[in-house]
Amino acid sequence: MTGDRRPSAHDGRRPTRHVVVMGVSGAGKTTVARGISELTGLRFAEADEFHSESNVARMRSGVPLDDAARLPWLRNLADWMAARYAEGLSTVLACSALKRSYRDLLRQGPPGVDFVHLHGSVDVIRDRMTRRAGHYMPASLLDSQTAILERLGPDESGLVLDVSLPPDELVTAAVNRLGLATGSALDGRQAV
Repeated sequence: MTGDRRPSAHDGRRPTRHVVVMGVSGAGKTTVARGISELTGLRFAEADEFHSESNVARMRSGVPLDDAARLPWLRNLADWMAARYAEGLSTVLACSALKRSYRDLLRQGPPGVDFVHLHGSVDVIRDRMTRRAGHYMPASLLDSQTAILERLGPDESGLVLDVSLPPDELVTAAVNRLGLATGSALDGRQAV
C-alpha cells in the first residue's frame, strides 16, 4: 500500500472506513465496489448517479468533462461520504477520481479515505466498454480519461490492482489488503 493514514476515534465516534474504487471508465469500478460492499457491509454509492443531467448529456454526446464540470460533482461525493461518516457509517464509492486534485477534494469529506485503483491495459478496458450495454459513457472518451489519469502518489493511502484479474479476486484482494472486516452489520458500519 502507498501512504497509510487511518482515522482515529478520539472524538468518541465509532471508527469508520471510506474506500473509493477508482480508475477509468470500463475498469470495473462499480462491480468491485459493489462486491466490497456485499462482503463487508460498507454503504455503496455509484458516483455516476451524482452527475448532473448536463454532465451526462455532455458525456453521452462524446464530449469529455472539464474540471469546472467535475468540481460540483466531486464536492457532492465528498459531502455524501462526510454525511455517512457523521452517521457513523462506512462507505465504498465507485468513482473515477482520475487526478490527484480530484482525490484531494474527495479526502475533504470523511477522514481517512483509501483508494483502490483498478489499472490495466487500455485495450482490455476498451473491449469491456464496447461490450457493455446501457451506459452513457462511450468508449471514445477512454483516451481522454487515460490522458488525465494520475496514479496514486506515495503519500496517498491506497493500492493498485490489475484489471485483468477476475472481479471476485479483485474484491478479495482489496478487502484483504485494506484490512477490511467481512460480515459486518447490514447498517454499513465497519470496524477497524
